[in-house]
Amino acid sequence: MLNSIRLASLAAVLLFAGCSSVNPYYDASKSHHRPQGFANNYPSNPAYQRPQVGFFEGWAGRIRNWTSDGSERAPLAPVETVRPDLDWLHQNRSEPALTWIGHASFLLQPGNGLNILTDPIFDDRASPLSFAGPKRLQAPAIALAELPHIDAVLISHSHYDHLSLDSLRALYRQKGGAPMLYAPLGIDLWLARHVTDGDTSRIVRLDWWDKASLRGLELQLLPVQHWSSRSLWDRNETLWGAWAVTSPGFSFFFSGDLGYSKDIQDIAARFPGGFDLAAIGIGAYQPVWYRNSHVSPDEAVRIHRELRVRRSIGMHWGTFPMGQERIDQAPRDLASARQAQGVADEAFRVLRIGETYRVPPRDSSQGAAP
Repeated sequence: MLNSIRLASLAAVLLFAGCSSVNPYYDASKSHHRPQGFANNYPSNPAYQRPQVGFFEGWAGRIRNWTSDGSERAPLAPVETVRPDLDWLHQNRSEPALTWIGHASFLLQPGNGLNILTDPIFDDRASPLSFAGPKRLQAPAIALAELPHIDAVLISHSHYDHLSLDSLRALYRQKGGAPMLYAPLGIDLWLARHVTDGDTSRIVRLDWWDKASLRGLELQLLPVQHWSSRSLWDRNETLWGAWAVTSPGFSFFFSGDLGYSKDIQDIAARFPGGFDLAAIGIGAYQPVWYRNSHVSPDEAVRIHRELRVRRSIGMHWGTFPMGQERIDQAPRDLASARQAQGVADEAFRVLRIGETYRVPPRDSSQGAAP
């Protein structure tokens, strides 16, 4: 009975939390723009088609997942965690490093003294409700109060497991001044309305392929196949994307959420030198129709290869039960995918939650950053 009430409450929130609106950034010359929002670049490419489900059927499946007890997705072994070296993270100013906080939240230190967060979510649930929706299974490796001063936040899209209202409000009010908030088109309006009290001075909005500069870094929003919404009525009203963070000595790719598409070849063409480091989603790939907007570990390894990444880290697993696979299934499937595609174990690995990966310097044969 309680689950039924919770299911009904969640459905009501999703039904009435938003309403359709006109896209204020609509540009008829851009093929991914629509008068009411945005669209993928390659929605009809038969090479990347997955089984399709209806809109309401898809949401019903997600709600069933969110309200289940999760026993069918329980890990076969505990997800490993480690206490981060907070002293080192606070002092690090020169060494490129990536620390996994959980899910798609990372502390990126690109080696120039900056601290950047990707898709920060410190909530107990990835949901508009406190009692239903994907429940966090592992605590954030670093509490908000333990973070070094954050200079910038990169947001990939509007889903609740990537865009957290409470986390962003806390970061915006951090001691020492608010971070810069880099967001796809439309999310900037949400940030101004809900996070910054109308102040837009710390918000940078980007369309696909747009670039922004931050103290020697170039930040670029990249097109990927996904979608956006925070209710049943605002689907694709805001843009989504991956991120490239580049400097003369370091390059990083953050996938956000993505389904495999020709966008990967488009990105590879723009970055012929590849990337030093990447964080690529490997979770929420079952059932198979989830892979219209997520990738399997096998597809993630393919992306690693096609983008010519030196070292990749698998993310989007182990924290929130978003798919129907076991919470720890992705690393096992990643190992199989590496072997099948001839990729070395150290070239694409997973971190323990809280672990820091310190990026080794390039050797001279690897050339300059893209």
